Amino acid sequence: MDIHTQSELILREAGYETWTWPGAQPPTTCFENQSIVGFLYVFETAQELLSDWKNKQDQVLARHAIALRSAGAKAWNVYSVFLTAEHAPNFRRSVEKLEEDFSMTRKIARHGVQTIDDLENALMPLVPLKARPVINNTDLDERVRKRSKDISPEALEGFLGTASPAEVAELLRSKR
Repeated sequence: MDIHTQSELILREAGYETWTWPGAQPPTTCFENQSIVGFLYVFETAQELLSDWKNKQDQVLARHAIALRSAGAKAWNVYSVFLTAEHAPNFRRSVEKLEEDFSMTRKIARHGVQTIDDLENALMPLVPLKARPVINNTDLDERVRKRSKDISPEALEGFLGTASPAEVAELLRSKR
């Protein structure tokens, strides 16, 4: 899996603008939306991630310093994402511990990013929630009735029926 390309697809689907900054080796994926700006780095190995993350972060921040200073409140939401496909259980805790370092940027660090699911899980803090509850309209009235034990039957029927909001409010007030 090409982590850079798949990351860009996931981030774009989440509403980010993405672009590649070739000034770093390997190239860095930059991303931005109305409230967040970030940089995504992909390393060959977990060892490389652990030894080079700070230099990579410093390099890209220095290059984009002027833009970040003028970003206003967004400058408080700068993320560095450090990923590697290498599954490295021996380095698991060290990689996870990077996320506890809040100097310069917020951090997301993962090893073993080998599938789309792995990548989506790694980027989850940056993307909107995807859960969409499915409520069948045919049983919606019954569900509301079951959960509305503290509301008078008249107010509940008005709410579920054709009563106006003002009429429902009056029914709620009168049954106290």
